[in-house]
Parts: sequence; C-alpha cells; structure tokens
Amino acid sequence: MDKAANPHSGESLPELVRGLIDDVSTLFRKEVALAKAEAGEKVSGALDGAKLIVIGAVLAIGALGVLLAAIVAVVAAGLTAMGLEPFLANSLAALIVAVVVGLIAWALINNGLGHVRQANFNMQKTARALSDDAAAIKERV
Repeated sequence: MDKAANPHSGESLPELVRGLIDDVSTLFRKEVALAKAEAGEKVSGALDGAKLIVIGAVLAIGALGVLLAAIVAVVAAGLTAMGLEPFLANSLAALIVAVVVGLIAWALINNGLGHVRQANFNMQKTARALSDDAAAIKERV
C-alpha cells in the first residue's frame, strides 16, 4: 500500500490514536460552531417575527382606540337624538363605553389570572424520568 492510498501508514498506534482524537475534537468543535450559527439564525428570525408582532399589536391598540371613539360618537348621537344636551350626551356615552369595555377587560384578566394560578409548573414527569435514568446508570456502573 502506498502513502497516497493510506496517509497514516507507518505511524505507530499511539500516533494514530492521537490523530483520531485530534480529528474527533476538531469535528466536535466544527459541529458546535455549526450549531451555534444555526441557533443564531433561528433566534434572529424569531426576533424579527417578535418585532413584527409588537408593531402589529401597537397598531391594533391604536385601531381599537379609534373604534371605541367611533362607538362613543354613535352612542352620543343616539343620546342627543333622545333630547340630551350634546355635552352631556358625549360625557355619558364615553362613560357607558368605558364601563362596558372595563368590565370586559376585568373579566378577561380575571379569567387569565385563574388559568395562571391553576398552572402547575412542577415538572414531576421530567424529574421522575431523570431519577429513573440516574438509577439505571447506577445499576450499570
């Protein structure tokens, strides 16, 4: 066998093992670097998505404000048509819309808090699996 077909021919066993260890560590370092680069790309994409979500949420809040103002104007127009003074009609309409929206918000927040309180962040299945794995390793060692 010539040196071109097997570049390691003529090396001793310790040299071959050392070369193998160097190759494996180099491969491992390259795999870690690739994983870091891939994770960085995914995090960057997720951050871009999060930015768009925040911008969309801000615009949605603005749109909701405009919608509520339109509802106040419609209620005020109805109250004015029933004979109330425009100033009193506008004030009462704003109060009515604020109370209704406030009650809806309170109900949603209260319901959400109930869900958060019920959530159990104790990871019993994971702890049990890790304990079983540790016991299996101890048995084999």
